[in-house]
Amino acid sequence: MDGLAFRLKHSVRFRISLWLCVAIFAVATIAGVSAFISAFDETHELQDDVLRQVATLLAQTHVFLSDTAGAFHSTGSGEESRVIVQYFASNRPGAAGDDGSRPLGIPPETPDGIYTMNFGGESFRVLLRTVAGGPRVAVAQETGQRDEIATASALRSVAPFLILVPILLVIVGQLVKRMFSPIATLATEVDSRKELDLYPLSQQNIPVEVRPFVGAINKLLARVGLSMETQKRFIADAAHELRSPLTAFSLQADRLARTPMSPQASERLADLRRGIERGRSQLDQLLTLARIQSAPSSTASPVSVLHVYRRVLEDLMPLAEAKRIDVGIENSDDARVCADEIELQTLVKNLVDNAIRYTPEGGRVDLSVAIQSKHVRLAVTDSGPGIPPAERVRVFDPFYRVLGSNQEGSGLGLCIVKTIADRLGWHVELFYSDEASWSGLCVTVTVL
Repeated sequence: MDGLAFRLKHSVRFRISLWLCVAIFAVATIAGVSAFISAFDETHELQDDVLRQVATLLAQTHVFLSDTAGAFHSTGSGEESRVIVQYFASNRPGAAGDDGSRPLGIPPETPDGIYTMNFGGESFRVLLRTVAGGPRVAVAQETGQRDEIATASALRSVAPFLILVPILLVIVGQLVKRMFSPIATLATEVDSRKELDLYPLSQQNIPVEVRPFVGAINKLLARVGLSMETQKRFIADAAHELRSPLTAFSLQADRLARTPMSPQASERLADLRRGIERGRSQLDQLLTLARIQSAPSSTASPVSVLHVYRRVLEDLMPLAEAKRIDVGIENSDDARVCADEIELQTLVKNLVDNAIRYTPEGGRVDLSVAIQSKHVRLAVTDSGPGIPPAERVRVFDPFYRVLGSNQEGSGLGLCIVKTIADRLGWHVELFYSDEASWSGLCVTVTVL
């Protein structure tokens, strides 16, 4: 009932369908009852006409009392169509007829006309008529038989309503559904869009009543697009303005390193240079994340996964060698995925960079690719501490770092990976690389 009340309150389509069905059912009920009563009465009129026609036929054939004095006749081949004919002579009802039935006990003084009378606990419809130059005649039918015939005839007249009303209700439901189908199609189109697909909604085949709403949505999309363009310009300007001073700091630190200084000063200068480098790295990742989030969907083309792996390893090999980490590709199998090569390279590079940074010295990082059914599975596995299951949802948030890792990083690597995967419609999962010891991390990216 709660669901019905909710749909009745909030669903326009349900309310229209319901009220149309109620209206059709009410009109059909009234029309059916009227048709039943009318057909029932008309059948009784026709039955009365049968009695009149029998009486007229007797008058026209000049049947006299001397020929059939006191006779009691039953005409008709079936019980349902039986018509009883009784003659009166000298104001005395006729004797029993040929079927052995007792005559109707009609009072002789009853005037001519048509009546409903009870005889022996049974009801009869009786027509009395005085034949010119002859006896009086009574033509009768049992009302029970008449009512059965009239009811059957009335039900036959109502039968089309009983058949057509359910069909009409189904047709109404389908018509309402079809009228609302453009709105459902529009909702599906909007729901399937990505966050950066801001082109206007088509108003073709949209009902006139909904077009103002669609127009308002298009205006909102235009304003959002303008705002995102402003954001893109701000990101480009910020990249230039922030990189320039960091580059200047780095150059000044390089010049200062060539100047003779005490061991304590050299140590502090090394810390300064590492801080500048961390700032540049964090700035690059932050700008990469902002660019991915605000950039429109790029044209995808088949890209070799092994080719991307090799490019990433070339860039990150110095970092791996500095920590004496064995990093490489597990197998030589290749697969091609439909994606933008730069985005795929950024995704893999962040995964491998994270693995190298969080793997202890002398550890191992492996890259692999496998084709499973209709999907391609990319995996980066390391021998680091891993990520507890309770933390695996949070690590995709910007700037979030697992407590106790004691590793340098910006907290943006997995956030960038997740953002790219969501844009491409891929699925990212985290596991322990060694489930038995709850250690190591295996990040899989399933290309759907």
